[in-house]
Amino acid sequence: MENNATIEILKSTRPSILKEEAIAERKWVKLEQTTYVDPSGKTRIWETVKRTTKKEDSSADGVSVIPVLQRTLHYDCIVLVKQFRPPMGGYCLEFPAGLIEGNESPESAALRELEEETGYKGDVVECSPAVCLDPGLTNCTTHIVTVTINGDDACNTRPMQKPEFVEVVSLPKNDLLQRIEELVAEDHVLVDARVYAYALALKHATQKPLQVPFMKF
Repeated sequence: MENNATIEILKSTRPSILKEEAIAERKWVKLEQTTYVDPSGKTRIWETVKRTTKKEDSSADGVSVIPVLQRTLHYDCIVLVKQFRPPMGGYCLEFPAGLIEGNESPESAALRELEEETGYKGDVVECSPAVCLDPGLTNCTTHIVTVTINGDDACNTRPMQKPEFVEVVSLPKNDLLQRIEELVAEDHVLVDARVYAYALALKHATQKPLQVPFMKF
């Protein structure tokens, strides 16, 4: 009976935020102490990182772009960027990404960031809802926007990116995971979790399903 009573208490308690107190704030981010009630009804403390640029009326902070470069007589490629990330102390392989500005739509922000970071102009195929980025640490959210790039178009044959400390890396889509792992081994580059998860999903999607032997009982 005691176990059943405990289960009922857990079911009836809804986690909630009691208060949020600023610990430190700078130009781009702030650190807050969050007091909340957990599912057992106990009051707990959590340290949370938030963006100071977050807009209340926006669906997400930014966009992450999956750019698929398509050219005649070539394998489709995924366009990635490599840049130095101070928090990691090294270079990281990532999807083009950035914050949504003003009244921009996620789609417009994705096309702008893609052109700024890689020089490519593309067309939006689909846009995800707002999804979490490291929800155990921060409330940052992003839209994942898939974009196709017509590599045969004159504007994309010699793409000119804005002067940023970003290196453009195009890798074949059909063996993306292997090519990423080669870069990691050769250049000791770090890989963004979104990029690795996408490459892993592509690998699993192309593998033959496991054959489970039929067993009689």
